[in-house]
Amino acid sequence: MNLGKKVIYQIYPKSFYDSDGDGIGDLRGIISKIPYIAKLNIDMIWFNPFFVSPQHDNGYDIADYYRIDPRFGTMEDFEELVAKLKEINVGVMLDMVFNHCSTDHEWFQKALAGDPKYMKYFYLRKAKPNGDLPTNWQSKFGGPAWKKFGDTDLYYLHLYDKSQADLDWHNPDVRKEAAKVVNFWRDKGVTGFRFDVLNVIGKDEVLVDSTDPVQEKTLYTDTPIVQKYIKELNQASFGQDSETITVGEMSSTSIANSIEYTKPENHELSMVFSFHHLKVDYENGQKWTKKPFDFMELKRLFNEWQSKMDQGDGWQALFWNNHDQPWALNRFGDPVNYREKSAEMLATATHLLRGTPYIYMGEELGMIDPHYYSIHNYVDVECLNAYQELIDEGHSAHDAFEIVKTKSRDNSRVPMHWDASQNAGFTVGKPWLKPTDQQEINVENELTDGEIFNYYQKLIHLRKTEDLISDGHFQAELEDHPQVFAYRRYLDNQAEQLLVLNNFYGYEPWAIIPEDLQNKNAHVIIDNYGEARDIKLKDAIQLKPYQSIAIKITK
Repeated sequence: MNLGKKVIYQIYPKSFYDSDGDGIGDLRGIISKIPYIAKLNIDMIWFNPFFVSPQHDNGYDIADYYRIDPRFGTMEDFEELVAKLKEINVGVMLDMVFNHCSTDHEWFQKALAGDPKYMKYFYLRKAKPNGDLPTNWQSKFGGPAWKKFGDTDLYYLHLYDKSQADLDWHNPDVRKEAAKVVNFWRDKGVTGFRFDVLNVIGKDEVLVDSTDPVQEKTLYTDTPIVQKYIKELNQASFGQDSETITVGEMSSTSIANSIEYTKPENHELSMVFSFHHLKVDYENGQKWTKKPFDFMELKRLFNEWQSKMDQGDGWQALFWNNHDQPWALNRFGDPVNYREKSAEMLATATHLLRGTPYIYMGEELGMIDPHYYSIHNYVDVECLNAYQELIDEGHSAHDAFEIVKTKSRDNSRVPMHWDASQNAGFTVGKPWLKPTDQQEINVENELTDGEIFNYYQKLIHLRKTEDLISDGHFQAELEDHPQVFAYRRYLDNQAEQLLVLNNFYGYEPWAIIPEDLQNKNAHVIIDNYGEARDIKLKDAIQLKPYQSIAIKITK
């Protein structure tokens, strides 16, 4: 299987299409949109969780790994969806949330009832002798990471929301349960698995206080035992099928560990999601801040990860957007003056890299952050907690809102825009999250006379037909250029090379062509300002605002 020729599309089921008018997207809604999915020409769809859940964290708090939540449909709906996607050669990737489960899950409820077997499924600890919490760890959603375990003298660990109790992977029974879940869905025809925050399953058996927030992450993130547990899960489940695609969401991971997770001979995962490039607009590493993105740091991260993952035979998922991120167009492009061109530039910058590209639903339309004017428009627990914390820290309500507005996960969870109607063609009821900007940005408009969707189709076609893109190595170019992200792709025989130039700004810089490529006859394979064409390379090219151009040179 050539991962370099695959393109994966992400659907957030709650926001894709509502078939029954309750304001929440569902499986039958996805089935009804298969003609649109067929137009995408993608190979697989990653679906965010639609398992039974109280929805405190939008489905990432799973109460039953084996049942479809009735608000999304039935098992029959799911089986029909798998079958109909198979007819158009699209595989299904499900989201597996194994670091934690909902406190509504029967495992946690049995533990609460005092069942010793299930009490060992969780990190249960007594308070310190002085009455303090077991450790000083903080939840990623704000506040302490420990909560009282019923009416006992114990506390349970929750690195995320208090309704998400961390599972203790040191317990072999927990690891067997995880493999059992994966195998259940494999039997249903699922050929892809995305593992949520997988590299935080390796906490120590003895938990200790942290000295600071940065050091704290090292106590439970990317520890050596994670590799062992992934290998075991691979052997017990998905690794039994060489065609299954897996991706691990890796929080604060390193390049060295990501190589180990994904090297084929290690038999762990197909690829990893890493997020360092999406933190370049964080002030001092803090998410809930507002500042322009650091282009040179963005470029440095891309270059370092691409080069070292290539040298180590690791494999990356390539992406700008997902359900946990505000829209990349607002962060790294210009949604007001150059929405189309900056959308196409961002797509080119990642789609021509080494790895497997992911497209988040609506990205192919050039969707942007919603125009909300009140904190009451948001529903996500993380951003509501952050808003309150910012106010508690002394920010004004206005400033706290302005920060939350730029970073909220709800930005990309807004319903898919199908048409220009009040509810964006998503539902005949009241949408769970309010759409905005659908008058201009929607599927109907885009397919009729838009340019972004068609441009994505060109990129997908190139990935499937150009070995330079799917199989080539990576080499950074123009590393010191303050506006242009440039790189070269090449095959082992060096017979062909691809030079990719991406202008991240709204003005017209010059890009110096590498000396060994100057005065060569070349072919432009894609240009978001023009058609494919033959050219003679000069010593420099002046780029238009947010222009991307990829030039193929044959020796």
